[in-house]
Amino acid sequence: MNKKAFLVLEDGSVYDGHAFGAEADAFGEVVFSTSMVGYQEMLTDPSYAGQILVPTYPLIGNYGINEQDFESSMIQVRGFIVREECLEPSHYLSRKTIGQYLAESGVPGMHGVDTRSIARRLRSSGVMMGIITNNKTPEQALKELRKLPKYDSFDFVKEVTTDAPYQWNPVDSAPKYHIVVLDCGLKYNIMHILNRLGCSVTAVPCTMSAGDILDLNPDGILLSPGPGNPELLDYMLTTIKQIVNKKPIMGICLGNQLIARSFGAKTFKLKFGHRGANHPVRELATGRIYITAQNHGYAVDPDSLKNGLEVTHINLNDGTVEGLRHKDFPIFAIQYHSEASPGPLDNTYIFEKFVDMMKEAG
Repeated sequence: MNKKAFLVLEDGSVYDGHAFGAEADAFGEVVFSTSMVGYQEMLTDPSYAGQILVPTYPLIGNYGINEQDFESSMIQVRGFIVREECLEPSHYLSRKTIGQYLAESGVPGMHGVDTRSIARRLRSSGVMMGIITNNKTPEQALKELRKLPKYDSFDFVKEVTTDAPYQWNPVDSAPKYHIVVLDCGLKYNIMHILNRLGCSVTAVPCTMSAGDILDLNPDGILLSPGPGNPELLDYMLTTIKQIVNKKPIMGICLGNQLIARSFGAKTFKLKFGHRGANHPVRELATGRIYITAQNHGYAVDPDSLKNGLEVTHINLNDGTVEGLRHKDFPIFAIQYHSEASPGPLDNTYIFEKFVDMMKEAG
């Protein structure tokens, strides 16, 4: 498809290119990712719900789409904008092109776009709402965009959470521990890793009550990553407060923010977020530096931490909070993605730490 298409941002800036994927319009918060690979995992990451994704790496789709690297059951982004779309992928696992995958999923994309220019604008001005269109003029698209709701005003967690509890692939032998994952936008690789560590996993909706969670008799509870504004999720704070000190708890990304808020801390929106697979994080206790995968637009305010929470990790790019622990309760959390997908794999040890915490809890 070589039909002309436009990306229009809320500040009136316009980027032109060609349509691929589904021939449709889409609006959302426009964000960029610095990952060089992992576009399939990014497309299916629920934390991108409600967003138009712009990879900064220029060639996208060169290894196609396979059946093994999905992180959820569907494409989660609202739109996808690339510099160059690969029409002839080369990989033995490839089953289709990225354009075919987008078209089958009803998700529009654009190629032939100066994606680095978009990233520079978002870095200087901050993330903005945008609209992809191939059937409107830029002026018409901007007029429509200004009538649409802002990203920060919508609870995307309820959009991506599971409808009912389910058990992930049971481990072959008797499981060491049973973990309940509160699904705020759960990525499959989290459950894959826990299975490999000998744990059985039950995923439950974000709205499940503390009593129903505890009735599942978990050895530990994990608060998953997810999309959107943590300030809109007060209904989950009640649940978290009621399971504190009942079971060991681990939080990832949005889970980190929810744990902070449940102890009275505040969160704030980052100018353009952290999205990519190359973010340096320092562990304060050891001074060790880890290269991490990240996908979040909000962060915890360190000056608001109280009630026993303390910072364990910081981001070396901007000094923001990347990890928390509780001084008295078996609770810890990280802001980055220990499950990678896309990489790096430097941080999967965090899940081993969670298993050790459950072992110590008896």
